[in-house]
Amino acid sequence: MMLLELKRIHVPPGQRVLLQDVTWQELETILEELGEHRAARIAYDRGTLEIMAPLPEHEYDKEIISDLVKALLEELNTEFISLGSTTFKNEAMAQGIEPDQCFYVKNESKVRGKKRLDLTVDPPPDLALEIDITSRTHPDIYQALKVPELWRFERGKLQISILQDGHYIESEQSLNFPLFPLIEAIPEYLNQSVTVGRNATLKAFRAWVQKQIQQ
Repeated sequence: MMLLELKRIHVPPGQRVLLQDVTWQELETILEELGEHRAARIAYDRGTLEIMAPLPEHEYDKEIISDLVKALLEELNTEFISLGSTTFKNEAMAQGIEPDQCFYVKNESKVRGKKRLDLTVDPPPDLALEIDITSRTHPDIYQALKVPELWRFERGKLQISILQDGHYIESEQSLNFPLFPLIEAIPEYLNQSVTVGRNATLKAFRAWVQKQIQQ
């Protein structure tokens, strides 16, 4: 019945649907049915399943911000793994989430080479990114999964939340990049990309990173 209903659901870009009383077994079946190569994102919180479909604007912001983070890590000569919208879930907590983008930085070596991740034994990503143009972030889920740092980009502003004592607190500095004023820099270079293009923006951003390092 669940699969039949799921196949009938059409989620237009920018919209979301909520399914109530979804068991963990049904969630696993739904994820398998949806497949890995899809635009829709899911969030699961103790029986409530949310399926979201992003707008093109959402995807543009996600890609550029992701590219900026990758460029920063490369300029810092820091090994990292970006896993995009990988499904992170924990059955014991009855929670799961697919971020817009995520990065393993400090824990990169612990998951290097792994094809499947199990949060009961593997660490969560060090940084998760959510673009809140079309969907609402689920900080409670990221908090339960113990993701150390959550970025939320909404209405042209970047909000950084750091996990402390099991709860998120808003921070002016990134836990992974404490020496960089990213709350100002990320929106600035994202806006710049709209006028000068991606490549020119990344080149300028890399130069800015090197300048910050040399200060």
